[in-house]
Amino acid sequence: MDRDLVIRAQAGDHRAFDQLALADYPRLYRVAHGVLRDAAHAEDATQQAYLDIWRNIARLRDPDKFEPWSYRLLIHACYAEARRTPKWVPDTAVAPGHEPRAADAYASVIDRDELEQGFRQISVDQRAVIVLHYLLDMTLEQVAEVLGIRLGTVNSRISRGMDAMRKAMGADFEDRRPGSRRGEVA
Repeated sequence: MDRDLVIRAQAGDHRAFDQLALADYPRLYRVAHGVLRDAAHAEDATQQAYLDIWRNIARLRDPDKFEPWSYRLLIHACYAEARRTPKWVPDTAVAPGHEPRAADAYASVIDRDELEQGFRQISVDQRAVIVLHYLLDMTLEQVAEVLGIRLGTVNSRISRGMDAMRKAMGADFEDRRPGSRRGEVA
């Protein structure tokens, strides 16, 4: 993050904001996709976040806080996007750099499907804290600050979200085991 670009954008410099947006887009999109689990919805939320950033950047008191502030606006845009969309729509797009290797393509697809199944079982609130903590490697305190919630709420959302994901992934695994009641093929 270039502090000078933030200051210039705060003063209304469109070119500085364009440079900020171009530099930060991959970061924000990655978070939005992690929370929403859909490329089109992540794109919409990211675009909305940029509109909100542009509209409110002059109010940002400390240019050094641009990054956590932009995450907060993005997460709010993700919440709004999630409310407008169905509970879950499968994302069939493969993110760049995530193409499976030929030798373990089948295992990679199964792993990704199991993870997606787990993410489907948790709320957007839980996904937001999990993505910020595990994908962006933020501390729990940073997640609380970005989302504007208490540390205990962050801990609770992570704990409940991870439990729900484990249960969903475990149930899916049990269904595919040979000889299991629900997974048994006649």
